Amino acid sequence: MTFIRFPDGVGGRQFFEKNISAGAPGWIRTARLPRSGSRGREGIIEYPLIDDLPALVWAANLGALELHVPQWIVGPGPVRRPPDRLVFDLDSGPVVECSRVAERLREILVADGLTPVAKTSGSKGLQVCCGVRARIPERPSQYAKALAEQLAGETPQLVTAKMAKALRTGKVFIDWSQNNPAKTTVAPYALGGRDRPTASTPVTWREVEACVSPEDLMFTADEVLDRVEKMSDLFAELASTRGALPRR
Repeated sequence: MTFIRFPDGVGGRQFFEKNISAGAPGWIRTARLPRSGSRGREGIIEYPLIDDLPALVWAANLGALELHVPQWIVGPGPVRRPPDRLVFDLDSGPVVECSRVAERLREILVADGLTPVAKTSGSKGLQVCCGVRARIPERPSQYAKALAEQLAGETPQLVTAKMAKALRTGKVFIDWSQNNPAKTTVAPYALGGRDRPTASTPVTWREVEACVSPEDLMFTADEVLDRVEKMSDLFAELASTRGALPRR
């Protein structure tokens, strides 16, 4: 995981942290992997692995409110595996408009043999994720870009696949670049660094279809715990529904 830490609370300073913190207890497991930034810097990053309750409590004690994950799992040895998760980050537009775009994305993904799952970003956005099988690290990003451009071409008044902020006004930006091996996305169930403790929440497609107000897809930490108790983990099926990426 990578952290966005708020040591003075959400109203104070914040900073992004990849390497495990100095002074971390020895029982925190880590993954040492080559740096994958876009500036060509070499070196090793020692990422913390947050895979049990004590490690999660340790992260919370650091003020690590926002927990981010890449789209790939850690394999044996200092090697990144190809991504096993595909993500479309629907941003810029209100969540109601994002919901309509997510519905269309779902139709295409299902037709391509994939099993999409939706979750909120914990802010105003929405994310559509799929479990995938890919041998080449670049393939998920290429596939996601092709789909984003397809939707932008079909509904240019509503959707853009361009990253330039000037082109996003009044539109839903489908951020396909989140599938780049160097990038991370907010983890499901992670909190956002805001006064209101909202969390990135897996939601049903029925909830997406019924969304007519931002509050329909906004959940606080307490509400998320209640949802998991009643609905179980809606995000869990990604691990068991990985599909091959088709050519586009």
